[in-house]
Amino acid sequence: MVPENKLRIAQRLDELGVDVIEAGFAAVSEGEMESVTLIVKQGLRAKVYSAGRGTKGDIDAVLKSGASGISMIIPTSDLHIECKLRKTREQVLKTTEECVQYAKDHGLTVELLAEDATRSDFAYLTEVFKVATEAGVDRVTPCDTVGVLTPERSAEFFSNLKKTLKVPLAVHCHNDFGMAVASTIAALGSGADEAHVTINGLGERAGNAALEEVVITLKSLYKMDLNVKTELLYSTSQLVSRLTGVYTQPNKAVVGANAFTHESGIHTQGVLVNPLTYEPIAPELVGCTRRIAPGKHSGSNAIRADLTNMGLKPTETQFKLIFQRVKELGDKGKTVMDADVLAIAESVMGLDVAKPIQLEEMTYVGGDKVTSTASVRLKLNGKVVWGAAVGVGPVDATINAVKDAIAETEPITLEQYMVKAITGGTDAMVEVVVHMRKGSRTVTAMGVREDIVKASMEAVLSGMNVLTTDYNNKNQH
Repeated sequence: MVPENKLRIAQRLDELGVDVIEAGFAAVSEGEMESVTLIVKQGLRAKVYSAGRGTKGDIDAVLKSGASGISMIIPTSDLHIECKLRKTREQVLKTTEECVQYAKDHGLTVELLAEDATRSDFAYLTEVFKVATEAGVDRVTPCDTVGVLTPERSAEFFSNLKKTLKVPLAVHCHNDFGMAVASTIAALGSGADEAHVTINGLGERAGNAALEEVVITLKSLYKMDLNVKTELLYSTSQLVSRLTGVYTQPNKAVVGANAFTHESGIHTQGVLVNPLTYEPIAPELVGCTRRIAPGKHSGSNAIRADLTNMGLKPTETQFKLIFQRVKELGDKGKTVMDADVLAIAESVMGLDVAKPIQLEEMTYVGGDKVTSTASVRLKLNGKVVWGAAVGVGPVDATINAVKDAIAETEPITLEQYMVKAITGGTDAMVEVVVHMRKGSRTVTAMGVREDIVKASMEAVLSGMNVLTTDYNNKNQH
């Protein structure tokens, strides 16, 4: 990430309530040095560290950045010592002592990260930690670098370390086997004082322990009182996704698009009566909202609730036909969107299908050396409105232009944007799916065209029309 984006994330992490931010690796590049320095200068409540190897050069880079602490990475497994460092155990012990002492002498808080600790000889690992402790280290972190800890082994591992050491312990787990969060929780229950986590579980290979999962587990299942503002978790996840370009899978725990989405009739029937039937936590706890998704598994209660949100009150005969068509659409392999339900209902009920928002004109320009700009003319509830905006590309610019046109009357936000080619060739049909929000309500909509800009506009306008359609205010039913 560029420094400006790192800064935005650091500021959000500080607002979220994390205690320490490892802002980058100051010695790696000028950009990393700039990032760490930029974040340090903000005067955040959270302490700002930089990562660094066990070398005086890296420590000097951390000092130059202004960071208050260093995450000092020193390998401790024989595999890493022999194959990567090409050193001996004795040399690593000497390096540990000298580098910890050097960093402490220069005023840094030192957290020693023992790389590949969970595949290290335990006796040697504790020897490294004891040498670091005598040199003044503030905290030691045995890293599960390739994610081999199981929750049971994690509990035993940290319990044994706690008995041996007199210095605070941290846990740093990778997710290669999908157990990073579970092993982190087990470590915290067995003596670890600090957890290393990342938003959305981002990290090398399969990632690290996810902050949002660890926090919600501690808060909801272990009843711990944390300083983290959990209501900011979902928006923080979305921010990191946008700035990194790495989006979470829909079924991601806590912050995934489907985490509080229900389609199955069995589930939706219970959720509509009492959300606790199929939700272990309220979506509001993480700043999210519940969504009842239409589809072939939907029960009649779910579809009826969706129609009620739109202000539609079909007769029993009309409802049965709407319900049947939704099921048929799902059986054809199509993902049923909220816009599809509205279109089906309007058709069955013989309603005026004129949409609140209609596109009348769209112009966009983009190129390598030209700032992408767009202008749109819309008809909003019969009134012509104009919007113009710039963006990182034609799609972004046109969507921003629509937002500009309706901003004053319809505060709608685009939460997620997904695109894929559904046929081969350079003239492939493009499918765009959007998730949009207005207040506490979210909807999905789709656009399919050969032109990605037009497909995007179709999806966005379909979603906006569902959110702005309210037949409660009409005499059409």
